[in-house]
Amino acid sequence: MEESFDFIDIKLSPAKLPLPLDLPQDPTMKSPPMKSHRHLRRRGDTWVVSVMVIIHIGFFITTMVVNDCYTNSHGDCTFPSLGRLSFQLLSENPLLGPSMSKLDEMGALRKNFLTERHQTWRLFTFPFLHAGLFHLVINLCSVIYVGIRLEQEFGPLRVGIIYILSAFVGALMASLFLQSIPSVGSSGALFGLLGALLSELVWNWKFHTNKVSEIASLVFVCVCNFFLGFLPYVDNFSSIGGFISGFLLGTVLLFTPQLQQVAPNKGDRIDYDLKSYIKLKFKQKLDRPITRIVSLILFTLLLAGCLLAVLYGVNINSYCTWCPYVDCIPFTSWHCKDKETFCETMVSNAHLTMTCLGNGNFKVYHYTNISRARINDLCYMIC
Repeated sequence: MEESFDFIDIKLSPAKLPLPLDLPQDPTMKSPPMKSHRHLRRRGDTWVVSVMVIIHIGFFITTMVVNDCYTNSHGDCTFPSLGRLSFQLLSENPLLGPSMSKLDEMGALRKNFLTERHQTWRLFTFPFLHAGLFHLVINLCSVIYVGIRLEQEFGPLRVGIIYILSAFVGALMASLFLQSIPSVGSSGALFGLLGALLSELVWNWKFHTNKVSEIASLVFVCVCNFFLGFLPYVDNFSSIGGFISGFLLGTVLLFTPQLQQVAPNKGDRIDYDLKSYIKLKFKQKLDRPITRIVSLILFTLLLAGCLLAVLYGVNINSYCTWCPYVDCIPFTSWHCKDKETFCETMVSNAHLTMTCLGNGNFKVYHYTNISRARINDLCYMIC
């Protein structure tokens, strides 16, 4: 009896590894997750933002103590029960803050301070001052919201550099548009962070999952803080300078995310190939040195140009009639015209009568013992 056998030819070959981006094909096996190194930072690595917030609060409290509305304005204050920390009347400062003369004492910028007295030290105090409590709260809440996010993702060093340089360029930019009333520019550093956040969003667009919500929150914070710049004493030009600086510096410092491959089996060859493939792709697509070099050159030119213009006493308002309206919206309690105010004072029966020589407006005060700086504040309000 003959037996027949059917042979099946089986060839064994080494398993072909799929491309890294096709891994894995086994449904029971999860793909090695890709995590950005910036998301692995400890939640506590936000000391730069924390220090800056404390400094800003300290500056504001010191300003209100120096202001001492209850004494210097003889009780004509908002919330006089706060005593030394009470605010000027809303007709004088709608942001619940100090008087013009006290902002001057604390280091605010004003045209004659730089052009005539050459007090360049104000460029370094200007970014830490707030016009009032409303300005302080909105500004610091925005700094905390944006700054902590950036600092957790990119670390305190890079965020600190962006914050400080944006604040300084914002002060230089504001110095080119100064008027005869004091201005403060704490928003310059905030808009520097916003510019950096925008640059990170633009250059790393494909790695963001909630693009619409991130853009919406960015626009909302920008609009709210820029609107504050139309109110007295808050400088919008520092915000513009800070935003441009932040975008350029963000392109230089926040361009490429630092990726780290996280895999359950670190010794596996597949993980090694995947890691190498990812590093190569990101290096090719994201690490664009030309873009970063161009941004660094543009920032250097911006910094040097503004610095030279300030040193030579350039005031762009002399050549631009509409520029003041970028920083101010006329209202019944204030105007946007850059003009000197002069008043005539008369004392009689323990009363002080002040008359504006420009428009004839006058007001009678029930006290006479006030400083010359305070008289200038009242004169500006009348005129």
